[in-house]
This record gives sequence, C-alpha cells and structure tokens, in this order.
Amino acid sequence: MGMTMSQKILAKHAGLPEVREGQLIRAKLDMVLANDITGPVAINEFNKAGFDSVFDTHRISLVMDHFAPNKDIKAATQCKQCRDFAGKYDIVNFYDAGDMGVEHALLPEKGLIAPGELCIGADSHTCTYGALGAFSTGVGSTDMAAGMATGEAWFKVPAAIRFNLHGKLKKYVTGKDVILHIIGMIGVDGALYKSMEFGGDGLSSLTVDDRLCMANMAIEAGAKNGIFEVDEQTLAYVKERVDRDFEVFAPDPDAVYSETYEINLDEIEQTVAFPHLPENTRTAADWGEVKIDQAVIGSCTNGRISDMRAAAAILKGNHVAKGVRCIVIPATQKIYLQCIQEGLAEIFINAGCVFSTPTCGPCLGGHMGILAAGEKAVSTTNRNFVGRMGHVDSEVYLASPIVAAASAIAGKITGYNG
Repeated sequence: MGMTMSQKILAKHAGLPEVREGQLIRAKLDMVLANDITGPVAINEFNKAGFDSVFDTHRISLVMDHFAPNKDIKAATQCKQCRDFAGKYDIVNFYDAGDMGVEHALLPEKGLIAPGELCIGADSHTCTYGALGAFSTGVGSTDMAAGMATGEAWFKVPAAIRFNLHGKLKKYVTGKDVILHIIGMIGVDGALYKSMEFGGDGLSSLTVDDRLCMANMAIEAGAKNGIFEVDEQTLAYVKERVDRDFEVFAPDPDAVYSETYEINLDEIEQTVAFPHLPENTRTAADWGEVKIDQAVIGSCTNGRISDMRAAAAILKGNHVAKGVRCIVIPATQKIYLQCIQEGLAEIFINAGCVFSTPTCGPCLGGHMGILAAGEKAVSTTNRNFVGRMGHVDSEVYLASPIVAAASAIAGKITGYNG
C-alpha cells in the first residue's frame, strides 16, 4: 500500500520506512513558528516546563505581525516578551517592526521553508507552506513550546483527500476563487483532520502565489494540512530563495485517499464567501445587491505582490466609491517596497485607498480597519466568522483581490471582467 505526500514526509521525519493513517508518531521538525499573540503563551509554557535552551537557533521563527506596529500597551508587552526571549536564546529568525511581514508570506519569501520539510506553527494558517510541497500545520502553544525546546512533535498521521486539477483558469479568476469553490463544495468540515493533496495537469495554470493562497485556506475546510505536488514552478520559486538541500516527495501511484475530486479549473467563476462561513459561497449570478462600507486587500492569504498588482490594475484611474474605505496592506516589507518602486502605492493613494505597513491588522479584528455594528466589508482575508473583523453585527465577505478592488470602486460587491 502506497503513501501520500504528507505520509512520506512524516515517515522520513519520524525515521520510519512507512506510516499509516491514524498512526501516532514523533517526528523531527525543520521549523517552529510563532507570532506576537501565540509566542508569549508558548514562552510561558517553555519557562513553566523548566526548559533552558532551544533545539536550534536557526529553526525557530518569531514574527511580530498580528498587533504590530504595537496598537496598545498589551500588544507592546507581548512583543517585548518575544523580543526578550529571542535575545536570550539568540533566535536568528526574529522579525520585528521594520523588517517583519505577515508570517505566512514572510517565511516562504525568506526561504525558510522548502519542499519535503516539516513545520509546525502556533497559528492555524501555518498550513500555507504546503504550497511548496512541505508538511506544515498549526498547533497549540504548548506543542510550540515543546517544539522550540526539543525540535520534535507528536503527530497523528492524517488520511488524505485528493484533488486532481484539470484545465486552465479563466482570465480574472484566481487561486482564491478555486479554494472558495472547493470549500463551498465540501464544507468547512469536509476535510476534517485530513490532508488536502493537490495535483494534476491543471497545476501549471496556478502560480505559486495561487497555491500559497489555496494551501493557506485548507484549514477553512477543517484540514490538518494542504499540500501541492512539486513542479517546475515550485522549484524555480524555491531555488531563488533556499540555499540548502531539500528532498521532493511525490505520492505513490497506489496511495490511498478517503475521497478523490476532479476539479475543472476552466469551469470556476469569480466566487465570494458570504457571511458567516467560508463555505457559504456564491458566484456572480447569486451575489445580489450587497453595498459595502469597507474593502480590505492584503493578509497572509492575498497580500503578495501579484495580489497588489492585480488590485492596482483595476484601481488605476478610478476612485474608491464615496462612503467606502479601502485598506491595502502589502504582506511584507519587500512587497511594500516593490509597491513603491512599481508605482502601485501611488495608484492606491490616488484611488483613495489607505496604504498600510505590513500587518495582520483587520483580518482578525485587531486594528487598522475594525468594523462597527451593521457594517459590511469585502475582504481578501481567509475567515468571515461572526465578529471576525469587529462588531458581532458586522459582516465579512471573502473574495479575491480582483473582486475586492472592483467592489471598492462600485461601492457594492461586484465582479471584474476587463
């Protein structure tokens, strides 16, 4: 019986010839990640357990992104605790205001994740790195603390769902539309504690940024992780950033999947997830008249340079509708600088947008764009739960940067076809 990509990676890191669904293993970690919210909790557990050293100063990443630049005294205190810990234990990959970015955009950009590697992070969207053929998953802060100290973690080997991608995306349809379509199809618990494995001839139609977006939202279907087969696009992306050896894993021909889905990319339309679950998806014919108060373009899901360019192309020469706030947040300092160098920042500002320093900010209802009661926002983020971006009586509609930019101009949720 063959193994899936995830199972092969877990077997290697557990030092086993093979693993099977449901098996409990202890595996060695290549990267352990936390941010300014989860990091302090992990550090408290680290100290409580009596640990006095970390397993590897290069394989821990602490990224101050959720409430940074600090929005209040508590946020400042949390960042200081992480800063002090990083200094005490010589953590190499500590990223603070001025050189930080949204963690799940920053780590791939910095070459800190490569195919075949195993990563845990005290943040549910750590599953993003599966876009590069790695096994990455979110964990609790206690597991994070143990990982920082020992370089190991326990795993229950997940079953897998196979998604065979075919065809080619239509113009102005993106990876965000694909993953929203899939979540709408299988539901928010459709992949519960399973690996979502993507492959097929249609993979070439998806950029690495598309894949990062899709893997990021695997958790929104309940998945343990999302993972993409490694192809030439992946290798080109990684080889520009990674300076160490890595191993590529492919699924065995006789790998066992609990379900298999055939996804025709050329049939997917621009898709929006209506409140209050990512599975509540609709295409343009069913959007109706939804006036918006705010548009957010950014986050670990859609804050990469391709997202910025797509939004700018639509906003150029146009202006945000009266009564609408449009907040644009590049995901990293590098992307922020690219926006300035390419003239995108000027386009955003001339269009009446707020152009922000990198931060998670409004995605989790943190800062930089909180919604009041009754307000509606179209957002390129990954969750639209009740109260996710502010008041419990506000509403969040998830969309691609293309739809978000077009909606900001129209003042209502609308698609874009050139």
